[in-house]
Amino acid sequence: RIQHNWREKGNQSKWKGTVLDRVGVNPSLFMVKYDGFDCVYGIELFKDDRVSNLLVLTEKVVNNKIKIPSGAEELVGKAVEHLFEKEDGEKNEWRGMVLSRAPIMTNWYYITYEKDPVLYMYQLWDDYAEGDLRILPEAENKHLLPADRKPGEETESLVGKQVEYVTDTGMKRTGLVIYQVPSKPSVYYIKYDDDFHIHVYDLVK
Repeated sequence: RIQHNWREKGNQSKWKGTVLDRVGVNPSLFMVKYDGFDCVYGIELFKDDRVSNLLVLTEKVVNNKIKIPSGAEELVGKAVEHLFEKEDGEKNEWRGMVLSRAPIMTNWYYITYEKDPVLYMYQLWDDYAEGDLRILPEAENKHLLPADRKPGEETESLVGKQVEYVTDTGMKRTGLVIYQVPSKPSVYYIKYDDDFHIHVYDLVK
């Protein structure tokens, strides 16, 4: 558990969260889940000038045992429909893919969405129990899930590779491929130099 100040555009705020992982191909980069935010952030905690007064807290991460409903399918690698309540009480449907169990906070899952392909994490079985998460049948999930690797097929990992992306407006972004998803090996996490979100892409498409 950590706490630090964050200064951006002259404004200062205090952030508190849990360090989930250190990125092997860039050891100065840490993956952090901040309290009150659903995204996982990629922050160079010891190098980013926006970070100050970094403290390591004595608090322990408490992981309650996951209550998996009897007969429920494993979530990892599945396409799901996730419902979120808006301010007016209506629910929005977000379709996405469950990537893995999160490290450290092990009753949470990493997930990404078709509408917003960055890395999020939620306690998905709680949402499942409340009727806000549905595993999509195969007929509905083909465009959400990458094709499975053929038996014996091996592809070179792209982890550690520099990438360049040109947006629709012509802006060029550069970044680093930091992780390959074991359950879907064509899917990778990318950290762009100009953004602290972790982006999730099927790079074999």
